[in-house]
Amino acid sequence: MKKSVQPETHPGSRMDSDVFAKICKALAHPARIKIIEHLKAIDQCVCGEIVKILPLAQSTVSQHLKCLKEAGLVTGEVEGPCTCYCLDREMLKQFKKMAGAL
Repeated sequence: MKKSVQPETHPGSRMDSDVFAKICKALAHPARIKIIEHLKAIDQCVCGEIVKILPLAQSTVSQHLKCLKEAGLVTGEVEGPCTCYCLDREMLKQFKKMAGAL
């Protein structure tokens, strides 16, 4: 029987299954996937712009961003009266690597 090796978590070379599952759960909503796609496409951080791309209330978008942030896919920095969000490309890369290994 092959011995199981526990992978490291982000920012290491691989993520563990708990982190992977948390990201899967975060991506289980179409609005969150659209947010990730938007952040990936523009390749920069955005402040307040995400509300404009989704047909959702600002409070709903904030909840989706909170979920993505908790999963580690998005980072958020407070700048004045708003929060600027960026895609964590390394976390996304590790997630894609682990998904590809399934």
